[in-house]
Amino acid sequence: MKYFHTALLALFLFAFSIQTDAQNDFSIVDNYVKSLGSLDTLNMGTISYTVTKKFADPKEKVRAIFDWIAYNINYDLKAGKNNNNEKTSTELVLKTRKATAVGFAGLFQDMCSVVKIRCLTVDGYAKFTTEQIIEKPDGLNHTWAVVQLGQSPDSWYYVDPTWASGYTDDKMTKFTKAFNADYFFADKSIFNYQHFPDNGAWLIGEGTRSSSAFFSLPLVKSAAYEYKLGKFLPANGFIKTKLSKAVAFNIKLNTNIPIEIVSLEMGENKKKKTKTVDFTFSDGNLSFSHKFDMEDTYPVTVLVNNKPVLGYLVEASE
Repeated sequence: MKYFHTALLALFLFAFSIQTDAQNDFSIVDNYVKSLGSLDTLNMGTISYTVTKKFADPKEKVRAIFDWIAYNINYDLKAGKNNNNEKTSTELVLKTRKATAVGFAGLFQDMCSVVKIRCLTVDGYAKFTTEQIIEKPDGLNHTWAVVQLGQSPDSWYYVDPTWASGYTDDKMTKFTKAFNADYFFADKSIFNYQHFPDNGAWLIGEGTRSSSAFFSLPLVKSAAYEYKLGKFLPANGFIKTKLSKAVAFNIKLNTNIPIEIVSLEMGENKKKKTKTVDFTFSDGNLSFSHKFDMEDTYPVTVLVNNKPVLGYLVEASE
């Protein structure tokens, strides 16, 4: 009888894991929305209905809206470069098919409202370069969304439709279209390393409690979601060191992905170089140390399996 109960429990857990995986697999939604194309003859309300009508689950409806925006709206480089992040009408976004972050988030909110899903936009800060670790921007520079699907605090979710649509280079001269599902109901801890709301009420989960503390953190990069980044040392993104002294790094990665190579990308433009480092990875802790031999102040990116995870600003001197 004991064996039977154990086997039944194992079967239940296995079935539950399959169900959970199925619930988190949005490939049917993604493929359906992609098949619809740009829907450029329709207004916002009709687009919302069209992309969501096949799905009963509210989470799938939100995913369909997220997909359509990420697939079809581009980042407005000219407005972004001029720090013009003012409210843009949904009609104009749909007409031009481009927006800054406030336009992305506003369109997402409006489309969710059509299908009776509560969504709010959040203004705040994001870090885009390592220079912002020591030079905080003059004003708010990003907007994203929060979605509520239930009554408990755990029923609030983060969505960043701007970053889901693609990315720009550091100088904001080029936008690369690239769908990124990590910003749909994003991991809250990692999201809070990258975003800081102007209103603390919209900080979901654990995160920094002041903008100065937020900007002092390292720049958390795209692969942080893939490797499920946890705590990290150095915790301050600005590293002042001597050329003769090794800097110790310890990074928590909650992943089963084999770590085959760790390297540091240092400097900018023609001075940029990459060095592999010896490392250990045990119980989710990635550890290594490095002596910086280039005397200057420059960005340093930690690469795991050649993918960017963390960015620091290093000042190395004699």
